Parts: sequence; C-alpha cells; structure tokens
Amino acid sequence: MPKSTISRATRVADQIRMEVAEILSRKIKDPRVQFVTVTDVTMTADLKIARVYVSTLAPEQYENQTAPGLKSAVGFIRSEIGRRLNLRYTPEIVFYRDASAEYADRMEKILDSLPQEKGNESDECSSSLSST
Repeated sequence: MPKSTISRATRVADQIRMEVAEILSRKIKDPRVQFVTVTDVTMTADLKIARVYVSTLAPEQYENQTAPGLKSAVGFIRSEIGRRLNLRYTPEIVFYRDASAEYADRMEKILDSLPQEKGNESDECSSSLSST
C-alpha cells in the first residue's frame, strides 16, 4: 500500500486550522477577537506545538487588542481542540500575526509607483523578432 506524500504534521495542521477558525468564529465571545482569520497553521514534527497564523481586519489593533484576546483564549481553544481531535497529546497553541497581506499591499504600491515606460519592451522585442 503506497504511503501518503503528505506528512502527518501537515494533515493535523490542516485539521487544527479548520477547528481553530470555527472556534474563533462561533465559540469565542471576546470582542477583542472579532474579525480574525486563521491563515495558516504549522506543526512541529512531534505534534507538540501548533503555530497558528492569524490576520485581522484592522492590523493596527493587533498588538493592543487582538493579541491579548487570543492569549486569554488559548486555554479554551486548546481544550476544545483536545475534545474535537483524537490526538494523544493536545498541541500547545501559539498565535502569530500574519503580515503577508500587508506585505503584498506594500509591494503593489511600490510597483504602482514605478514610472511607466513610453514603449513596451515586449512589443519592441516581438516586432524585432518578426522582422528578422
């Protein structure tokens, strides 16, 4: 029987991502943890620590409101995951801010601010190739 190409840590991380997202959206009543999206989860190889990456609607409020709210909810989230998943050890949950959307916005602004050339280089290359 062929082995799966996806590691167990990846499968468990995906399951934890879905469960944490559901717990944050439906079970947590803390107003500091509103509009939080779970973007990714990575697990250590021994499945003891789950790094949960989250993004918020208001990134500037993460340090003051969202991070303390998530820190206070870690125990509840971990107990819910322990109840829902059949794992020998319930992993320790550590939340990290996912800044990839902000990085993408910044890169887009930088690319938009670059001066536009009058002629397209691709047009010039294609016309020179077709004339030869």
